[in-house]
Amino acid sequence: MTQTTDPEHQPPPMVAPPGHVREGAPLRESAPPGRAREGTPAVRAPRVHRAWWVAAVASLAIISAGAFTTMSGLLVSPLHQEFHWSRGTIGFAASVNMALYGLTAPFAAALMDRLGIRRVVVGALLTIAAGAALTTVMTQAWQLTLYWGVLVGLGCGSVAMAFAATVSGRWFARRRGLVAGFLTAAGVFGQFVFLPLLSWIVDRYAWRPAAVTPALAALVVVPFVLLLLRDHPADIGLKAYGAEQFTPKPAPLPGAARRTLRVLREAAGTLPFWLLAGTFAICGASTNGVMWTAFAPAAHDHGMPVTVAASLLAMIGVFNVVGTIASGWLTDRFDARRLLAVYYALRGISLMSVPLLLAATVQPSMITFIVIFGLLDVATVPPTIALCREFHGEDSAIVFGWVSAAHQVGAALVAFLGGVARDAFGSYDMLWFAAGALCAPAALMALMVRSRKSGSV
Repeated sequence: MTQTTDPEHQPPPMVAPPGHVREGAPLRESAPPGRAREGTPAVRAPRVHRAWWVAAVASLAIISAGAFTTMSGLLVSPLHQEFHWSRGTIGFAASVNMALYGLTAPFAAALMDRLGIRRVVVGALLTIAAGAALTTVMTQAWQLTLYWGVLVGLGCGSVAMAFAATVSGRWFARRRGLVAGFLTAAGVFGQFVFLPLLSWIVDRYAWRPAAVTPALAALVVVPFVLLLLRDHPADIGLKAYGAEQFTPKPAPLPGAARRTLRVLREAAGTLPFWLLAGTFAICGASTNGVMWTAFAPAAHDHGMPVTVAASLLAMIGVFNVVGTIASGWLTDRFDARRLLAVYYALRGISLMSVPLLLAATVQPSMITFIVIFGLLDVATVPPTIALCREFHGEDSAIVFGWVSAAHQVGAALVAFLGGVARDAFGSYDMLWFAAGALCAPAALMALMVRSRKSGSV
Protein backbone atom coordinates (compact mmCIF):
# COMPACT_ATOMS: atom_id res chain seq x y z
CA MET A 1 0.00 0.00 0.00
CA THR A 2 1.33 3.42 -0.87
CA GLN A 3 2.03 5.56 2.17
CA THR A 4 0.96 9.20 2.08
CA THR A 5 3.56 11.88 2.69
CA ASP A 6 1.11 14.18 4.49
CA PRO A 7 2.28 14.33 8.13
CA GLU A 8 -1.33 14.52 9.34
CA HIS A 9 -2.12 11.15 7.71
CA GLN A 10 0.90 9.20 8.94
CA PRO A 11 -0.15 5.76 10.30
CA PRO A 12 0.12 5.67 14.08
CA PRO A 13 2.69 2.81 14.16
CA MET A 14 5.16 5.03 12.35
CA VAL A 15 5.06 7.75 15.03
CA ALA A 16 7.71 7.44 17.72
CA PRO A 17 7.68 9.41 20.94
CA PRO A 18 10.30 12.15 21.25
CA GLY A 19 13.79 10.84 21.92
CA HIS A 20 12.90 7.23 20.98
CA VAL A 21 13.52 5.27 17.79
CA ARG A 22 12.17 1.76 17.34
CA GLU A 23 14.97 -0.56 16.24
CA GLY A 24 15.07 -0.65 12.47
CA ALA A 25 12.42 2.08 12.17
CA PRO A 26 12.89 4.25 9.04
CA LEU A 27 12.86 8.01 8.94
CA ARG A 28 9.36 9.43 8.75
CA GLU A 29 8.61 10.38 5.19
CA SER A 30 7.31 13.79 6.23
CA ALA A 31 10.83 14.84 7.21
CA PRO A 32 12.97 16.57 4.60
CA PRO A 33 15.75 14.44 3.12
CA GLY A 34 18.68 14.21 5.51
CA ARG A 35 16.84 15.93 8.36
CA ALA A 36 14.63 14.56 11.13
CA ARG A 37 11.43 16.02 12.47
CA GLU A 38 11.73 17.93 15.73
CA GLY A 39 12.03 15.59 18.68
CA THR A 40 12.42 12.46 16.51
CA PRO A 41 15.91 11.21 15.65
CA ALA A 42 15.96 9.70 12.18
CA VAL A 43 18.48 6.91 12.69
CA ARG A 44 20.19 5.09 15.47
CA ALA A 45 23.67 6.35 16.28
CA PRO A 46 26.32 4.17 14.60
CA ARG A 47 28.87 2.27 16.63
CA VAL A 48 31.40 5.04 15.97
CA HIS A 49 29.40 8.24 16.31
CA ARG A 50 29.49 10.47 13.24
CA ALA A 51 30.64 13.34 15.45
CA TRP A 52 34.10 11.79 15.62
CA TRP A 53 34.32 11.65 11.82
CA VAL A 54 33.28 15.31 11.63
CA ALA A 55 35.97 16.16 14.17
CA ALA A 56 38.51 14.23 12.09
CA VAL A 57 37.68 16.12 8.88
CA ALA A 58 37.65 19.41 10.76
CA SER A 59 41.10 18.58 12.08
CA LEU A 60 42.38 18.11 8.50
CA ALA A 61 41.21 21.61 7.60
CA ILE A 62 42.78 23.04 10.75
CA ILE A 63 46.04 21.18 10.08
CA SER A 64 46.30 22.63 6.58
CA ALA A 65 45.72 26.16 7.90
CA GLY A 66 48.10 25.60 10.81
CA ALA A 67 50.96 25.07 8.38
CA PHE A 68 50.91 28.82 7.67
CA THR A 69 51.18 29.88 11.32
CA THR A 70 54.95 29.42 11.58
CA MET A 71 55.72 30.12 7.92
CA SER A 72 56.15 33.86 8.58
CA GLY A 73 59.26 33.22 10.67
CA LEU A 74 60.86 31.27 7.81
CA LEU A 75 60.23 34.12 5.36
CA VAL A 76 61.97 36.90 7.33
CA SER A 77 65.59 36.24 6.29
CA PRO A 78 64.91 35.20 2.64
CA LEU A 79 62.70 38.24 1.97
CA HIS A 80 65.21 40.55 3.67
CA GLN A 81 68.02 39.18 1.50
CA GLU A 82 66.11 39.15 -1.82
CA PHE A 83 64.13 42.39 -1.62
CA HIS A 84 66.22 44.29 0.97
CA TRP A 85 63.08 45.04 2.97
CA SER A 86 63.62 45.83 6.63
CA ARG A 87 62.62 43.27 9.22
CA GLY A 88 60.13 45.81 10.54
CA THR A 89 58.44 45.94 7.12
CA ILE A 90 58.26 42.16 6.92
CA GLY A 91 57.08 42.04 10.53
CA PHE A 92 54.27 44.48 9.65
CA ALA A 93 52.89 42.06 7.05
CA ALA A 94 53.11 39.25 9.62
CA SER A 95 51.29 41.41 12.15
CA VAL A 96 48.47 42.12 9.67
CA ASN A 97 48.21 38.37 9.09
CA MET A 98 47.95 37.71 12.82
CA ALA A 99 45.49 40.54 13.47
CA LEU A 100 43.13 39.43 10.70
CA TYR A 101 43.56 35.81 11.82
CA GLY A 102 41.95 36.90 15.08
CA LEU A 103 39.47 39.51 13.85
CA THR A 104 38.04 37.14 11.25
CA ALA A 105 37.20 34.42 13.78
CA PRO A 106 33.99 35.87 15.34
CA PHE A 107 32.55 36.82 11.95
CA ALA A 108 33.40 33.38 10.59
CA ALA A 109 31.64 31.75 13.57
CA ALA A 110 28.49 33.78 12.87
CA LEU A 111 28.77 33.09 9.14
CA MET A 112 28.83 29.37 9.90
CA ASP A 113 25.42 29.81 11.57
CA ARG A 114 24.20 31.59 8.44
CA LEU A 115 25.75 29.62 5.55
CA GLY A 116 26.88 26.43 7.24
CA ILE A 117 30.26 25.15 8.35
CA ARG A 118 31.09 23.40 5.08
CA ARG A 119 30.73 26.43 2.81
CA VAL A 120 32.75 28.70 5.09
CA VAL A 121 35.58 26.19 5.47
CA VAL A 122 35.82 25.53 1.71
CA GLY A 123 35.89 29.26 1.00
CA ALA A 124 38.59 29.76 3.63
CA LEU A 125 40.84 27.04 2.22
CA LEU A 126 40.55 28.45 -1.31
CA THR A 127 41.39 31.94 -0.02
CA ILE A 128 44.47 30.61 1.77
CA ALA A 129 45.70 28.87 -1.36
CA ALA A 130 45.14 31.98 -3.50
CA GLY A 131 46.98 34.27 -1.08
CA ALA A 132 50.00 31.96 -0.81
CA ALA A 133 50.19 31.52 -4.58
CA LEU A 134 50.04 35.28 -5.22
CA THR A 135 52.81 35.86 -2.68
CA THR A 136 55.24 34.00 -4.93
CA VAL A 137 54.86 36.60 -7.72
CA MET A 138 55.01 39.76 -5.59
CA THR A 139 57.57 42.48 -6.19
CA GLN A 140 56.54 45.20 -3.68
CA ALA A 141 56.27 45.23 0.12
CA TRP A 142 52.58 46.25 0.00
CA GLN A 143 51.85 43.09 -1.97
CA LEU A 144 53.29 40.99 0.87
CA THR A 145 50.88 42.76 3.22
CA LEU A 146 47.94 42.20 0.86
CA TYR A 147 48.59 38.61 -0.18
CA TRP A 148 50.16 37.11 2.92
CA GLY A 149 48.82 39.55 5.48
CA VAL A 150 45.22 39.96 4.28
CA LEU A 151 44.27 36.90 2.18
CA VAL A 152 46.14 34.24 4.13
CA GLY A 153 45.16 35.94 7.40
CA LEU A 154 41.45 35.96 6.49
CA GLY A 155 41.50 32.34 5.36
CA CYS A 156 43.41 30.99 8.35
CA GLY A 157 41.27 33.01 10.76
CA SER A 158 38.14 31.31 9.45
CA VAL A 159 39.60 27.85 10.13
CA ALA A 160 41.00 28.44 13.58
CA MET A 161 40.07 28.22 17.25
CA ALA A 162 36.54 29.60 16.84
CA PHE A 163 35.93 26.88 14.25
CA ALA A 164 37.08 24.33 16.84
CA ALA A 165 34.66 25.84 19.37
CA THR A 166 31.79 25.65 16.85
CA VAL A 167 32.38 22.00 15.97
CA SER A 168 32.82 20.89 19.59
CA GLY A 169 29.74 22.85 20.67
CA ARG A 170 27.44 21.55 17.91
CA TRP A 171 28.48 17.92 17.69
CA PHE A 172 29.42 17.08 21.28
CA ALA A 173 27.42 17.25 24.51
CA ARG A 174 30.07 15.21 26.33
CA ARG A 175 33.85 15.36 25.97
CA ARG A 176 33.68 18.96 24.74
CA GLY A 177 36.88 19.96 26.50
CA LEU A 178 38.71 16.95 25.11
CA VAL A 179 37.47 17.60 21.56
CA ALA A 180 38.31 21.32 21.78
CA GLY A 181 41.80 20.31 22.86
CA PHE A 182 42.05 17.77 20.04
CA LEU A 183 41.01 20.28 17.37
CA THR A 184 43.28 22.97 18.77
CA ALA A 185 46.12 20.47 18.79
CA ALA A 186 45.43 19.84 15.10
CA GLY A 187 46.61 23.36 14.32
CA VAL A 188 49.95 22.86 16.02
CA PHE A 189 50.18 19.38 14.51
CA GLY A 190 50.08 21.12 11.13
CA GLN A 191 52.93 23.30 12.29
CA PHE A 192 55.29 20.55 13.33
CA VAL A 193 54.42 18.31 10.37
CA PHE A 194 55.05 21.02 7.79
CA LEU A 195 57.69 23.15 9.50
CA PRO A 196 60.74 20.85 9.05
CA LEU A 197 59.73 20.21 5.44
CA LEU A 198 59.20 23.91 4.72
CA SER A 199 62.48 24.92 6.35
CA TRP A 200 64.29 22.25 4.31
CA ILE A 201 62.66 23.57 1.12
CA VAL A 202 63.68 27.14 1.99
CA ASP A 203 67.24 26.04 2.70
CA ARG A 204 67.56 23.70 -0.31
CA TYR A 205 65.55 25.48 -3.00
CA ALA A 206 64.04 28.86 -2.07
CA TRP A 207 61.15 30.42 -0.20
CA ARG A 208 58.70 30.34 -3.13
CA PRO A 209 58.34 26.54 -3.36
CA ALA A 210 57.94 26.53 0.41
CA ALA A 211 55.06 29.00 0.20
CA VAL A 212 53.31 26.92 -2.48
CA THR A 213 53.56 23.62 -0.58
CA PRO A 214 50.98 24.35 2.19
CA ALA A 215 48.75 26.00 -0.42
CA LEU A 216 48.59 22.71 -2.31
CA ALA A 217 47.86 20.89 0.95
CA ALA A 218 44.89 23.21 1.56
CA LEU A 219 43.52 22.42 -1.89
CA VAL A 220 43.84 18.68 -1.25
CA VAL A 221 41.66 18.97 1.88
CA VAL A 222 38.79 20.71 0.02
CA PRO A 223 37.24 17.50 -1.45
CA PHE A 224 37.25 15.82 1.98
CA VAL A 225 35.40 18.79 3.47
CA LEU A 226 32.82 18.75 0.67
CA LEU A 227 32.20 15.01 0.97
CA LEU A 228 32.38 14.36 4.72
CA LEU A 229 31.85 17.50 6.77
CA ARG A 230 28.30 18.21 7.94
CA ASP A 231 26.95 21.32 9.60
CA HIS A 232 24.81 19.79 12.36
CA PRO A 233 23.94 16.32 13.79
CA ALA A 234 20.31 16.86 12.74
CA ASP A 235 21.44 16.90 9.09
CA ILE A 236 21.80 13.13 9.34
CA GLY A 237 19.16 12.56 12.02
CA LEU A 238 21.52 12.07 14.97
CA LYS A 239 21.80 13.42 18.47
CA ALA A 240 25.03 15.17 19.42
CA TYR A 241 27.56 12.84 20.96
CA GLY A 242 26.56 12.21 24.58
CA ALA A 243 23.29 14.14 24.31
CA GLU A 244 20.19 12.74 25.98
CA GLN A 245 17.74 14.39 23.60
CA PHE A 246 17.63 15.03 19.89
CA THR A 247 18.15 18.69 18.96
CA PRO A 248 16.67 19.96 15.67
CA LYS A 249 18.93 22.01 13.47
CA PRO A 250 18.36 25.72 14.12
CA ALA A 251 17.15 27.85 11.26
CA PRO A 252 19.88 29.88 9.50
CA LEU A 253 20.43 33.17 11.27
CA PRO A 254 20.46 36.18 8.92
CA GLY A 255 22.64 39.21 9.42
CA ALA A 256 25.86 37.44 10.43
CA ALA A 257 27.83 40.68 10.68
CA ARG A 258 25.14 42.43 12.74
CA ARG A 259 24.84 39.43 15.03
CA THR A 260 28.61 39.30 15.53
CA LEU A 261 28.69 42.94 16.55
CA ARG A 262 25.61 42.56 18.76
CA VAL A 263 27.20 39.64 20.61
CA LEU A 264 30.34 41.72 21.08
CA ARG A 265 28.32 44.61 22.47
CA GLU A 266 26.53 42.36 24.95
CA ALA A 267 29.69 40.51 25.99
CA ALA A 268 31.62 43.76 26.38
CA GLY A 269 29.22 44.72 29.16
CA THR A 270 30.60 41.95 31.37
CA LEU A 271 33.89 41.89 33.27
CA PRO A 272 34.61 38.19 32.57
CA PHE A 273 34.81 38.95 28.84
CA TRP A 274 37.43 41.65 29.34
CA LEU A 275 39.43 39.47 31.71
CA LEU A 276 39.43 36.58 29.24
CA ALA A 277 40.24 38.89 26.32
CA GLY A 278 43.10 40.40 28.32
CA THR A 279 44.57 37.04 29.24
CA PHE A 280 44.28 35.81 25.67
CA ALA A 281 45.92 38.96 24.28
CA ILE A 282 48.90 38.18 26.51
CA CYS A 283 48.65 34.56 25.42
CA GLY A 284 49.07 35.62 21.80
CA ALA A 285 51.91 37.98 22.65
CA SER A 286 53.80 35.25 24.52
CA THR A 287 53.29 32.50 21.91
CA ASN A 288 52.59 33.36 18.27
CA GLY A 289 53.94 36.88 18.60
CA VAL A 290 57.31 35.91 20.00
CA MET A 291 58.00 32.23 19.32
CA TRP A 292 56.67 31.80 15.79
CA THR A 293 58.13 35.01 14.41
CA ALA A 294 61.28 35.62 16.49
CA PHE A 295 62.67 32.26 17.60
CA ALA A 296 64.11 31.16 14.23
CA PRO A 297 65.82 34.50 13.44
CA ALA A 298 66.98 34.87 17.07
CA ALA A 299 68.52 31.40 17.00
CA HIS A 300 70.15 32.24 13.67
CA ASP A 301 71.67 35.36 15.28
CA HIS A 302 73.40 33.02 17.75
CA GLY A 303 74.83 30.87 14.95
CA MET A 304 72.20 28.13 14.91
CA PRO A 305 71.26 26.90 11.39
CA VAL A 306 67.68 27.74 10.43
CA THR A 307 66.89 24.06 9.84
CA VAL A 308 67.91 23.24 13.42
CA ALA A 309 65.81 26.13 14.78
CA ALA A 310 62.85 24.93 12.72
CA SER A 311 63.31 21.43 14.11
CA LEU A 312 63.13 22.83 17.64
CA LEU A 313 59.90 24.63 16.77
CA ALA A 314 58.61 21.37 15.36
CA MET A 315 59.40 19.70 18.69
CA ILE A 316 57.33 22.38 20.39
CA GLY A 317 54.49 21.37 18.09
CA VAL A 318 54.80 17.74 19.18
CA PHE A 319 54.45 18.69 22.83
CA ASN A 320 51.69 21.17 21.91
CA VAL A 321 49.55 18.22 20.89
CA VAL A 322 50.20 16.38 24.15
CA GLY A 323 49.71 19.48 26.28
CA THR A 324 46.54 20.67 24.58
CA ILE A 325 44.77 17.32 24.65
CA ALA A 326 45.81 16.87 28.29
CA SER A 327 44.53 20.37 29.04
CA GLY A 328 41.18 19.49 27.46
CA TRP A 329 40.97 16.41 29.66
CA LEU A 330 41.84 18.51 32.74
CA THR A 331 39.29 21.17 31.76
CA ASP A 332 36.50 18.58 31.88
CA ARG A 333 37.50 17.85 35.50
CA PHE A 334 39.04 20.91 37.19
CA ASP A 335 38.52 24.67 37.62
CA ALA A 336 39.42 26.32 34.31
CA ARG A 337 40.50 29.56 36.05
CA ARG A 338 43.15 27.85 38.16
CA LEU A 339 44.42 25.90 35.19
CA LEU A 340 44.92 29.13 33.25
CA ALA A 341 46.75 30.79 36.16
CA VAL A 342 49.20 27.89 36.42
CA TYR A 343 49.76 27.80 32.66
CA TYR A 344 50.55 31.51 32.39
CA ALA A 345 52.85 31.56 35.43
CA LEU A 346 54.96 28.66 34.18
CA ARG A 347 55.06 30.03 30.63
CA GLY A 348 56.36 33.39 31.84
CA ILE A 349 59.21 31.78 33.74
CA SER A 350 60.19 29.65 30.76
CA LEU A 351 60.23 32.59 28.30
CA MET A 352 62.52 34.70 30.46
CA SER A 353 65.12 31.93 30.30
CA VAL A 354 65.40 31.94 26.49
CA PRO A 355 68.20 34.57 26.15
CA LEU A 356 70.31 32.41 28.47
CA LEU A 357 69.69 29.24 26.46
CA LEU A 358 70.23 30.31 22.84
CA ALA A 359 73.51 29.09 21.36
CA ALA A 360 74.98 27.80 18.11
CA THR A 361 74.32 24.22 19.20
CA VAL A 362 71.39 22.61 20.96
CA GLN A 363 72.07 22.03 24.66
CA PRO A 364 70.03 19.87 27.11
CA SER A 365 68.74 23.04 28.79
CA MET A 366 67.23 24.16 25.48
CA ILE A 367 65.51 20.78 25.07
CA THR A 368 64.05 21.21 28.56
CA PHE A 369 62.66 24.60 27.58
CA ILE A 370 61.20 23.19 24.37
CA VAL A 371 59.36 20.46 26.30
CA ILE A 372 57.97 22.81 28.98
CA PHE A 373 56.95 25.55 26.55
CA GLY A 374 55.41 23.01 24.18
CA LEU A 375 53.21 21.57 26.93
CA LEU A 376 52.04 25.06 27.95
CA ASP A 377 51.87 26.81 24.56
CA VAL A 378 48.30 26.04 23.44
CA ALA A 379 47.06 24.52 26.70
CA THR A 380 45.22 27.78 27.45
CA VAL A 381 42.65 27.22 24.69
CA PRO A 382 40.36 24.49 26.18
CA PRO A 383 39.84 26.26 29.55
CA THR A 384 39.25 29.60 27.79
CA ILE A 385 36.62 28.00 25.53
CA ALA A 386 35.00 26.43 28.60
CA LEU A 387 34.79 29.78 30.39
CA CYS A 388 33.29 31.45 27.31
CA ARG A 389 30.68 28.69 27.15
CA GLU A 390 29.94 29.06 30.87
CA PHE A 391 29.21 32.77 30.62
CA HIS A 392 27.78 33.12 27.10
CA GLY A 393 25.98 29.87 26.23
CA GLU A 394 24.78 29.62 22.63
CA ASP A 395 26.80 32.66 21.60
CA SER A 396 30.00 31.26 23.12
CA ALA A 397 31.64 30.41 19.78
CA ILE A 398 31.26 34.02 18.60
CA VAL A 399 32.41 35.36 21.97
CA PHE A 400 35.42 33.07 21.86
CA GLY A 401 36.05 34.40 18.35
CA TRP A 402 36.31 37.90 19.81
CA VAL A 403 38.54 36.64 22.59
CA SER A 404 40.69 34.99 19.88
CA ALA A 405 40.82 38.35 18.11
CA ALA A 406 42.43 39.79 21.23
CA HIS A 407 44.89 36.89 21.13
CA GLN A 408 45.95 37.78 17.60
CA VAL A 409 46.10 41.51 18.29
CA GLY A 410 48.54 40.77 21.09
CA ALA A 411 50.51 38.48 18.77
CA ALA A 412 50.53 41.07 15.99
CA LEU A 413 51.82 43.85 18.25
CA VAL A 414 54.70 41.74 19.52
CA ALA A 415 55.51 40.44 16.02
CA PHE A 416 55.84 44.02 14.78
CA LEU A 417 57.64 45.38 17.86
CA GLY A 418 59.99 42.40 17.87
CA GLY A 419 61.17 43.22 14.37
CA VAL A 420 61.56 46.89 15.30
CA ALA A 421 63.51 45.95 18.44
CA ARG A 422 65.84 43.73 16.41
CA ASP A 423 66.49 46.56 13.93
CA ALA A 424 67.12 49.03 16.78
CA PHE A 425 69.11 46.96 19.30
CA GLY A 426 70.56 44.17 17.17
CA SER A 427 69.11 41.53 19.48
CA TYR A 428 65.80 39.93 20.47
CA ASP A 429 66.76 39.60 24.16
CA MET A 430 64.49 42.38 25.44
CA LEU A 431 61.57 40.79 23.60
CA TRP A 432 61.90 37.51 25.55
CA PHE A 433 62.05 39.26 28.92
CA ALA A 434 59.06 41.49 28.13
CA ALA A 435 56.92 38.60 26.87
CA GLY A 436 57.71 36.55 29.98
CA ALA A 437 56.90 39.45 32.31
CA LEU A 438 53.49 39.92 30.67
CA CYS A 439 52.44 36.44 31.78
CA ALA A 440 52.28 37.47 35.45
CA PRO A 441 49.25 39.80 35.05
CA ALA A 442 47.63 37.18 32.81
CA ALA A 443 47.78 34.65 35.65
CA LEU A 444 46.22 37.14 38.05
CA MET A 445 43.43 38.08 35.62
CA ALA A 446 42.55 34.41 35.13
CA LEU A 447 41.97 34.04 38.87
CA MET A 448 39.72 37.12 38.87
CA VAL A 449 37.16 35.42 36.59
CA ARG A 450 34.61 34.24 39.12
CA SER A 451 32.55 31.11 38.51
CA ARG A 452 28.87 31.55 37.69
CA LYS A 453 28.12 29.17 40.55
CA SER A 454 29.36 31.81 42.95
CA GLY A 455 28.02 34.72 40.90
CA SER A 456 29.70 36.28 37.88
CA VAL A 457 31.78 39.39 38.24
